[in-house]
Amino acid sequence: MMWRSSAGSLWGRSLLLTIRCFSKIKKRYLGETLFFCTFENLFRQVFIMVLNYIWIAFFVVAFVLGLVRLVFFGDTGVFPLMMRSTFEMAKTGFEISLGLTGVMTLWMGLMRVGEKGGIVELMSKAVGPLFRRLFPEIPKDHPAAGSIMMNIAANMLGLDNAATPLGLKAMTQLQEINPEKDTASNAMIMFLVLNASGLTIIPVSIMVYRAQLGAADPSDVFLPILLATFCSTLAGLLSVALIQRINLLNKVVLAYLGTLTLLVSGIIWYFSTIPQDRIETLSAVSANLILFGLLIAFIILAFFRKVNVYEAFIEGAKDGFSIAIKIIPYLVAILVAVGVFRVSGAMDFVVGGIGRIVAVLGIDGEFVKALPTAFMKPLSGSGARGLMVDAMKQFGADSFVGRLSCIFQGAADTTFYIIAVYFGSVGIRKTRYALTCGLIADFAGTLAAVFIAYQFFR
Repeated sequence: MMWRSSAGSLWGRSLLLTIRCFSKIKKRYLGETLFFCTFENLFRQVFIMVLNYIWIAFFVVAFVLGLVRLVFFGDTGVFPLMMRSTFEMAKTGFEISLGLTGVMTLWMGLMRVGEKGGIVELMSKAVGPLFRRLFPEIPKDHPAAGSIMMNIAANMLGLDNAATPLGLKAMTQLQEINPEKDTASNAMIMFLVLNASGLTIIPVSIMVYRAQLGAADPSDVFLPILLATFCSTLAGLLSVALIQRINLLNKVVLAYLGTLTLLVSGIIWYFSTIPQDRIETLSAVSANLILFGLLIAFIILAFFRKVNVYEAFIEGAKDGFSIAIKIIPYLVAILVAVGVFRVSGAMDFVVGGIGRIVAVLGIDGEFVKALPTAFMKPLSGSGARGLMVDAMKQFGADSFVGRLSCIFQGAADTTFYIIAVYFGSVGIRKTRYALTCGLIADFAGTLAAVFIAYQFFR
């Protein structure tokens, strides 16, 4: 408990120091407009530094363990294996990225059709009554409400390029009605925690990676991810609502949350009562039916809005091609680092230690092999993606560990990065309980992912 407390306070102090630092840069050197446009890039550099330390640690720890194995145990094969791993993982990273091009192009094109067809606006209207009660501080018809709903809707569809500008705009608008300019308001905290919980309807990138790594049905994790991310979001929402004393017994709130919770609970209960082979069949059929139905809805909406569907698809597809090419160096970097860390025995040491604790408790410890992805996700999206890919390559895309890694990747978001970027963009220094509630959401998503994975795939 003491270690957790000190670690939490260290992260809190680091986060606060970073926000103060960039707040001073804002006041001294940057105008408001320029600061709004460049702030995300500034904070991206800060979190690249965090990933930098993690990346270096993978190599240093691997080297030290390799020396121990060589000097004390006479293992002459460890360093040749580590060097071979660097070449193999670099090749793997390139091949995966290159193979992503076609599938990523397809999905980005389809998502652009949905965006042009107005699906984001429709989803915003659908959740409007609930959000008006979750954000009681926002005055009626204030533009912040619209920006928040548009941001959440874009995040749910995986439209990151649209979600981030809308999120930063929402924070700026919320700051305008914030009475204490250096302190996070209740509305800001609720907004940030909902973002950090990572609620996603269509996990495009995860399905794309699974397709490239040879999964028989890349979308078989669609339904488990949807259930796990709902649990993460619900936990984050409830933790904030309890602290802010939001009336959860309001009939509108109960209607939304109660209906969704009953639906999710019913799905989990139903799948727990049928044989495993039927679970996989039903999951595959329902997931693909829902996904294809959404794509048809995108196309029909765009058609009725008189959008040139073909041109919209081509426009989005071009973005998909550029995204697939841009991720090559990032994926190679993290896969090589993870590869040497695993070959050195460090990964087995960490995972094995946790596994022994789980075994003492009498619990099936197969899920432990996928935990590195869950540990990395709140800190770094690219780092977690690399660990997810490594798990699928090592154990198989259709293995329990490979599937659970994918569910971990989709169950939450990069909490520390999101909180730093969004709060820092408006100079908030006192984040109050935002980080705590964000981590509660992450923890709930991790637990839900493990439970749901056992229901669907074991």
